[in-house]
Amino acid sequence: MPAFEPFRAVRYAAGHDLAAVTAPPYDVLSDADVDELAARDRHNIVHVDVPRGGDTRYSQAAITLQDWLGGGALVVDNEPSFTIYRRKFTDAAGRQRELSGVLGALEVVDEGSGEVLAHERTTPKASTDRLELTRATHANLSPVWCLSAYAGLSALLDEPGEPVGNVTVDGVEHVVERVTDPNRIAEISKAVSSTPALIADGHHRYAVSRQYRDERRAEYDEDPGAELTLAFVGELVADQLSVEAIHRLYSRALADELAATLAARFDVEPADGELTRDVLASMERDGRLVLIRPDGWDWLTPMPGAFDDVRALDGLWLEETLGDSSAEVTYQHGLDQVVDAVHTGRATAAILIRPVSVEEIRRTADERLLMPPKSTFFTPKLRTGLVIRDLSAG
Repeated sequence: MPAFEPFRAVRYAAGHDLAAVTAPPYDVLSDADVDELAARDRHNIVHVDVPRGGDTRYSQAAITLQDWLGGGALVVDNEPSFTIYRRKFTDAAGRQRELSGVLGALEVVDEGSGEVLAHERTTPKASTDRLELTRATHANLSPVWCLSAYAGLSALLDEPGEPVGNVTVDGVEHVVERVTDPNRIAEISKAVSSTPALIADGHHRYAVSRQYRDERRAEYDEDPGAELTLAFVGELVADQLSVEAIHRLYSRALADELAATLAARFDVEPADGELTRDVLASMERDGRLVLIRPDGWDWLTPMPGAFDDVRALDGLWLEETLGDSSAEVTYQHGLDQVVDAVHTGRATAAILIRPVSVEEIRRTADERLLMPPKSTFFTPKLRTGLVIRDLSAG
């Protein structure tokens, strides 16, 4: 099973406003988001994690990172540690939630080893940007998000560590605590390393870490830092996960064409009223999907027996039903964003799907299966900049 080790974390020095210097993950940021974050503070992590400019942007990011370290904006822990990361928030049902996991250095293993598992097929995506940035900075700037089947990992994290950061953004409180006690470090390391790690978010980041490790192996006799990568690991249990759906946008096919094809396996029923979060709740309660047209929306109810031989995943049901369609599919999280895409013509139609259950995620891990691309949207997102891993710091 993959090693999980403490490391000397790089953190913002005391006194920095973490709301001003941290950011959401790079892959959920628009250009406007990056502009706003960059203007918020000259030390905002996007100046390094999302470098702008021409061919020198990666080397400039590395220079900026070193300047921050040399100037004291960033500091390196004196000793290796794990970092407990808690997110406290109110979920869509109005419940107070606290999700806890641990940041550490996860072993980079070969594809197919069975030790670090993907949970969904990935869409084609250029990895050059992250690879070039890792080469230049020799750092892991944002973590891969993994899930562990070790029963009791959450309990191991209940005891508070040393507070090292706290920030509330968009209603989510992010709390990080340092753990340096050798006995506790050994206990957490043993727990995470006892089972395969399932990648929840960051498949491409982990693949880049593998590419980078292979490059360093070929170039140097030894580079221990490249053998591990920054990872957040939480327990694979319902009370430690908040999973939302990523909906489907369609183009190159009209809504009527999609409805006709869907009618082979779904009852298509015109609906009235506004599309609100109540509709999303009704979808989960009644086992239905929703087709959004430019001029209205329809309920999609699976016909009895239509998917008896298909896993209970909405994304897979749509692949099976629309596989021969001319429609081109893209992916969008958020009800308002999906509705806007159809009404503004960026998509000719859309289908709202339901979140994947924790039981299905566990089955995926246990049976080494893969879901369709963009099946899960794990929330709340981890903040980039709370912990950085310098690959040469140990």
